[in-house]
Amino acid sequence: MVKHHGYRTKSRSILRKNVRDRGLKSLRRFLINYKEGDKVDIIGDSAYQKRGFPHRRFHGKTGTVIARRGRCYEVSVKDMNKEKMLVIGKEHLRLNAYHQKNPPTKKK
Repeated sequence: MVKHHGYRTKSRSILRKNVRDRGLKSLRRFLINYKEGDKVDIIGDSAYQKRGFPHRRFHGKTGTVIARRGRCYEVSVKDMNKEKMLVIGKEHLRLNAYHQKNPPTKKK
């Protein structure tokens, strides 16, 4: 058989959810508004495919919100040594726990 190279190839285990996590999430996820400079984790939610679904390469990465684009957000992520800008829906983002507890301090 011919090998297929679709957008979601080899993502079976990454996009799988636990039994208790299946189904749609609460509306709280849709009501969060991220500000510029917020550190966010990119976690692709397989229950929502239509709007701004990230490539599996960026699953689990941490990026910085640059701006808002429509109903999605522009997120800057470092891929190897290159900065990349991704357009991701808010259902696939969550605030980074480390940066929530320890906000960056200004250097003097």
